[in-house]
Amino acid sequence: MRRLATSGAAGDVGEVAAPAADSSDCARGRSLSPWRLIDLCAICDTGVGAPSADWNSAPSGGARGRLNEAEELSSAWEVHLEPLEVTRSQGLGSRELGLVLRMARQQPPPWVHAAFLLFFLSLGGAIEIPMDPSIQNELTQPPTITKQSVKDHIVDPRDNILIECEAKGNPAPSFHWTRNSRFFNIAKDPRVSMRRRSGTLVIDFRSGGRPEEYEGEYQCFARNKFGTALSNRIRLQVSKSPLWPKENLDPVVVQEGAPLTLQCNPPPGLPSPVIFWMSSSMEPITQDKRVSQGHNGDLYFSNVMLQDMQTDYSCNARFHFTHTIQQKNPFTLKVLTNHPYNDSSLRNHPDMYSARGVAERTPSFMYPQGTSSSQMVLRGMDLLLECIASGVPTPDIAWYKKGGDLPSDKAKFENFNKALRITNVSEEDSGEYFCLASNKMGSIRHTISVRVKAAPYWLDEPKNLILAPGEDGRLVCRANGNPKPTVQWMVNGEPLQSAPPNPNREVAGDTIIFRDTQISSRAVYQCNTSNEHGYLLANAFVSVLDVPPRMLSPRNQFIRVILYNRTRLDCPFFGSPIPTLRWFKNGQGSNLDGGNYHVYENGSLEIKMIRKEDQGIYTCVATNILGKAENQVRLEVKDPTRIYRMPEDQVAKRGTTVQLECRVKHDPSLKLTVSWLKDDEPLYIGNRMKKEDDSLTIFGVAERDQGSYTCVASTELDQDLAKAYLTVLADQATPTNRLAALPKGRPDRPRDLELTDLAERSVRLTWIPGDDNNSPITDYVVQFEEDQFQPGVWHDHSKFPGSVNSAILQLSPYVNYQFRVIAVNEVGSSHPSLPSERYRTSGAPPESNPSDVKGEGTRKNNMEITWTPMNATSAFGPNLRYIVKWRRRETRETWNNVTVWGSRYVVGQTPVYVPYEIRVQAENDFGKAPEPDTVIGYSGEDYPRAAPTEVKIRVLNSTAISLQWNRVYSDTVQGQLREYRAYYWRESSLLKNLWVSQKRQQASFPGDRPRGVVSRLFPYSNYKLEMVVVNGRGDGPRSETKEFTTPEGVPSAPRRFRVRQPNLETINLEWDHPEHPNGILTGYTLKYVAFNGTKVGKQMVENFSPNQTKFSMQRADPVSRYRFTLSARTQVGSGEAVTEESPAPPNEATPTAAYTNNQADIATQGWFIGLMCAIALLVLILLIVCFIKRSRGGKYPVREKKDVPLGPEDPKEEDGSFDYSDEDNKPLQGSQTSLDGTIKQQESDDSLVDYGEGGEGQFNEDGSFIGQYTVKKDKEETEGNESSEATSPVNAIYSLA
Repeated sequence: MRRLATSGAAGDVGEVAAPAADSSDCARGRSLSPWRLIDLCAICDTGVGAPSADWNSAPSGGARGRLNEAEELSSAWEVHLEPLEVTRSQGLGSRELGLVLRMARQQPPPWVHAAFLLFFLSLGGAIEIPMDPSIQNELTQPPTITKQSVKDHIVDPRDNILIECEAKGNPAPSFHWTRNSRFFNIAKDPRVSMRRRSGTLVIDFRSGGRPEEYEGEYQCFARNKFGTALSNRIRLQVSKSPLWPKENLDPVVVQEGAPLTLQCNPPPGLPSPVIFWMSSSMEPITQDKRVSQGHNGDLYFSNVMLQDMQTDYSCNARFHFTHTIQQKNPFTLKVLTNHPYNDSSLRNHPDMYSARGVAERTPSFMYPQGTSSSQMVLRGMDLLLECIASGVPTPDIAWYKKGGDLPSDKAKFENFNKALRITNVSEEDSGEYFCLASNKMGSIRHTISVRVKAAPYWLDEPKNLILAPGEDGRLVCRANGNPKPTVQWMVNGEPLQSAPPNPNREVAGDTIIFRDTQISSRAVYQCNTSNEHGYLLANAFVSVLDVPPRMLSPRNQFIRVILYNRTRLDCPFFGSPIPTLRWFKNGQGSNLDGGNYHVYENGSLEIKMIRKEDQGIYTCVATNILGKAENQVRLEVKDPTRIYRMPEDQVAKRGTTVQLECRVKHDPSLKLTVSWLKDDEPLYIGNRMKKEDDSLTIFGVAERDQGSYTCVASTELDQDLAKAYLTVLADQATPTNRLAALPKGRPDRPRDLELTDLAERSVRLTWIPGDDNNSPITDYVVQFEEDQFQPGVWHDHSKFPGSVNSAILQLSPYVNYQFRVIAVNEVGSSHPSLPSERYRTSGAPPESNPSDVKGEGTRKNNMEITWTPMNATSAFGPNLRYIVKWRRRETRETWNNVTVWGSRYVVGQTPVYVPYEIRVQAENDFGKAPEPDTVIGYSGEDYPRAAPTEVKIRVLNSTAISLQWNRVYSDTVQGQLREYRAYYWRESSLLKNLWVSQKRQQASFPGDRPRGVVSRLFPYSNYKLEMVVVNGRGDGPRSETKEFTTPEGVPSAPRRFRVRQPNLETINLEWDHPEHPNGILTGYTLKYVAFNGTKVGKQMVENFSPNQTKFSMQRADPVSRYRFTLSARTQVGSGEAVTEESPAPPNEATPTAAYTNNQADIATQGWFIGLMCAIALLVLILLIVCFIKRSRGGKYPVREKKDVPLGPEDPKEEDGSFDYSDEDNKPLQGSQTSLDGTIKQQESDDSLVDYGEGGEGQFNEDGSFIGQYTVKKDKEETEGNESSEATSPVNAIYSLA
């Protein structure tokens, strides 16, 4: 079983429920729920009744956040409001404003909006006047423009023209227009009409007419008897999409590798068309860093290649309003080339240009021209810088800003790095930018000077001003721009200088001051601020109201709340001048404030913890000089709903009956509803289930019944939940719990928890142990849960031996405890026991203060004080808060202090990086904690003001320098000195025509130190270096730029060292120059050595000139391999070496191939010639012996199975032999008879067929002959004299071979 967090339910019809609210909102005096008059800020887990919008996400301070809340509330109720913009006067007397509204909540009535919105008046935000007729008839309003067309209004010539102008006011305003600063008589033009109850102009061309005739500058005037409001000056233009001029384009002839620009020159449209390039067959042109479209629409080729002839090129212009695309006649390219074949394989060649015979050349700029240019951009717009360069190979483009880095958060590269876009430009983006175009032939740069100007933008826009009679106020109109804009005031659309004089009004530049305002002072003022780049026009009215107090909520409200909740009562009212508000209970004469009551500045009454004795009738009284108004709220306190017998986890056998208990205690005056959820979804009560008031019974349990069951007990105001899990076992399962089948198992949960010996700071907890399941219980863990700070979260309290079943628990003040016990044995932990009853300890002042107190600046003029908030067991009482104190260290000034409910506080307007003494003390309603420890914090840091001086550089070697400088004074650091930092960059190499990267690098030297070493430099280079001081804010100013030169060093390893072996006699070596020569190359050193397995020959050394990058050598023998080590040299010495080995000889990989490939080489060796001669002589001797033996005659066993088969009558068939001498007259197969009757061999006198088994000689895979000789007639003789394979001459030859 698990008790779940409770939540509220809706209230009865005709009543207002009291939902819970966040304590911080209560502390700020904000009412959060839009559904009630009385807002209850809950302090218990018992919630309240009505759903509410999530107001906690609103900003905690400031009029804008409160205005947004009001707007959300208005939209939720779908009540149409008529806006009224208001601001309060700033410091103009004891009363901040002559109008006030107190917030209220009731579902449909308009007073709710007035309560919300007019309350924000005192905070300087905008409000709206509700549409309640009784208020509208009294609250008049000058006109306010609510909707208008944009300043540059471009229209489609095919549609009717619409120029918008909407305004509000009371009485409703009337409208008229000017065109080109002259009155525009709408009645005289039949095509022009004005919408009803609106100033929007409609120009209809259905009956003819040309839209161009109506182009011009329009301005709308909205007027009622209290003033006139003006719209912006709207410039009306008709969209244009002119046709492309007809032209015949000759083929463009260009040499391969040369740059080319195809100009688009689109017709001027309004707005400008979108340009893109395609072929005449509407295939898009592939763009890359070589071929791309510029911002002006032209197509740029950094270098033309032969494949560019494969298509034509047509510029297309797409016009926005007409949705048409116009295509220019296509360009055709004719590329002159030295390599007429367009071999596609050359496109991926590492040196494509040289392969095609295209000469390489250094970059040059195609756009913009020259080495420098300038560009102006307006603040807030996007800055687009573009550099397009030609060259072979295609140059790469890199962007830099002089004196700083590119703004990484706003800068992005476009068009293959050819364009740099900086979004939302501000003044700090001005300066000099340069693009660097580079390829391996060299680099060039183009500098663009960027000037940022600004059309006027608001610093302080004038706001509507509502005052009470006799109050003071002011309108402020402050704007900035570049150049500085001028300010012009108007009243009701006329220049202020020509308006009737007003003794209560005084103009002081950008401010109009009103003193002792009267009803006649009502008017609409216009502020027009302008410079050469644009203008701003703002309307702000001054309205003077004289209204007696009026209650905005329904009278005699009835509220029901849950016991122990924090509750706030709101009394919305309206009046001008600001009424004062007081609260009374049950007609008592004393004002309610203090103790359990707290009245906020907005008039809300907070009851910190509702008790039974707080039930009663509360009266709020609003009073000003014009009268008073009052309202009453009857408050009724109800007991919370609690489940005191919760359902337990159960394990049931399939087919059995299960009962889940759920017994509830609730307020008898509230209607109780008990419902059940299964797996957090509503449970369908079928015929196998029975739901009663205090239980749920399931008959014939099945597998589908397994899951979690939640009992939900709810009333109109609150609810409580408890959950249990049901496990269904199969038929063969016999244990009574899920672990009983094991020989040893986790213990059963403890049960029957009881609290006794109740004291202020302790309680005795007793429990009955569960079954240990064959493993003794070793420990009991007691856990607790509190319902104020972390309801539903269990924390470990203490641990006791397994032999104990009763313990005294030490408690903290003002905690509503609930305990449970977990048993532990060697197998594991039991399920937690059912929770005990709750026990609330009495409150006390905190005994400790928050920890981890820090003071750090987040800006240069503030210090943020933070700490770790205290938890529920250290709060010791309700309304926990923190007293934050601070003062400057080592001064005699008094402590500043403020009370905070959160865990941070920001001290503003502090000097830069000043130490402060900080104390944070906890406090609750019972008192304060002991005096806290003092912590030292620091206000915010500013950028350092000084740079290191007397920077001296000493070159240590070719890659390192030593720096020494004078440290800055501590008062110029303006923060904590983090490090000294050196910025350095490689300006150039002392080697001619060697491109170097000028990227800035940095070296850091932490702490306050006067020297350091910069390493990893490039030798033989010119460097520049600057020093800065760095604190927590950032870099300080840069020191004087120092220049230094690094001496020659040893070069890096030669690049692309390749070893090739075209044949077995020659080895070719090739390499490229080192990537970093680090000086003037004096040559290359090649060391090589022959090796064969573990045998290594003598090392040989070759020296080459600096221009030589190839070497060929003859092999000493075909078997050995070679190891080559190559390094480059400067005057300093040899650099890093690179090692390669010759390819392995083929015989190491495939022996058969090695034998074949080496035949030619072995045949020339003397030892091989002698061996072959000896073998030939031996074969000759053996042949002579064979012929001698054959000429002797006699029986010679030969069997020719194929050509001379044995007949069935042959008497020798059985032993498989025949008499050789009897058949001398028969010719052998494969021979022919001569004219003289002798037998002559066809091929030779000693045919191998004669000795073979068949008519065709058979050979093994290795080429040896297979002979078959069988002798049975004279076995001993045959074995002794007539050998088989062993003595065969053919086999003898091949065995030798």
